[in-house]
Amino acid sequence: MGIRERLSGNEAVAIAMKQINPDVVAAFPITPSTEIPQYFSTFVNNGQVDTNFVAVESEHSAMSACIGSEAAGARTMTATSANGLSLMWEMIYIASSLRLPIVLSLVNRAVSGPLNIHNDHSDAMGARDSGWIQLFSENNQEAYDNTIMANRIAEHEDVLLPLMVCQDGFITSHSIENIELIEDEKVKEFVGKYTPKHYLLDDKNPMAIGPLDLQSYLFEHKAQQAIAMKNAKKVILEVSKEFEKMTGRKYGLFEEYKLDDAEYVVVCMNSTAGTVKQTIDELREKGIKAGLLKVRVFRPFPGEEIAKALSNAKVVAILDKADSLNGQGGALYEDVVSGMYNEKLTIPTVNYIYGIGGRDTTSKDIEKVYEDLIEINKSNKLENPYRYLGLRGDK
Repeated sequence: MGIRERLSGNEAVAIAMKQINPDVVAAFPITPSTEIPQYFSTFVNNGQVDTNFVAVESEHSAMSACIGSEAAGARTMTATSANGLSLMWEMIYIASSLRLPIVLSLVNRAVSGPLNIHNDHSDAMGARDSGWIQLFSENNQEAYDNTIMANRIAEHEDVLLPLMVCQDGFITSHSIENIELIEDEKVKEFVGKYTPKHYLLDDKNPMAIGPLDLQSYLFEHKAQQAIAMKNAKKVILEVSKEFEKMTGRKYGLFEEYKLDDAEYVVVCMNSTAGTVKQTIDELREKGIKAGLLKVRVFRPFPGEEIAKALSNAKVVAILDKADSLNGQGGALYEDVVSGMYNEKLTIPTVNYIYGIGGRDTTSKDIEKVYEDLIEINKSNKLENPYRYLGLRGDK
């Protein structure tokens, strides 16, 4: 039986980290993720964990310290947001190329500039192709649960890739919700002890970390990363199934909400899914067959599985909380459409850029999206597939 609590998303993640009891946490404060290392440092100070907490002078140093400790064989975690992830940029790529299963809590926030401390997904989207697994969390419970599963996924011998657990800044990170925690002993047993096969401090098997990697080998090493990312899909499902046995909470690559018979479908990630679900319930009462596909696993991207799940829809809208500024739509839109194309699935699909810099997205906004989908289906015309939602002056 779980432990009922009322926690913010940041505190829930910090408690998950306490239960995991990593060997090292290296972090630097940045809004809105600051509370995670702040709470965790209290656990360290109180002797509730035996983690080595490394207070560094920047986010670049934080990821550098994480790389050093993980390479030495220590289970390592950290947290950041937006510009902090940007400052880690060089080291983010190095962590994945060295196949180090670091776990990072990414509290999503707009990346400067201009300066904005509120939520969108520009930080995660900027790092989407850096070789990190990315799990997205609708609410505090999912942020906690994904964090508990993260080490098991990242450290699997067929994966060995770093992992980001994403949640929406302030919307979930600072909002208090009811949550069910898992007992400490169960978490300890589920996560298990970290026993890497290769690490720097193993004097019986000396190894090099980060050597010069020129034409003869780099191509193959990058291919190995790609294979590991593909492997992660299966491992995520296996770990999620074990997690369901322990808690009763089911997770897949994505969540389907009233999707079986849905004609008009919205695809989105993170906290917006809650607003979409409420809107769907209201539209269903009016006889409109609305549905939702909420992406949980963005990297590796489950394009084939998403295409199959959307195969019965008449029209699809994909919501991106970051603009790729490429004239062709957001990152989630591009990946979903690519998956549909590969599966030879032809459905009218429209992209909405929304919520930039924390702009509120209400149920009225989501209802407008469904109204657009109904109109596209009636008219059999899809004009302007790249749109904005909630933009002042936009028609």
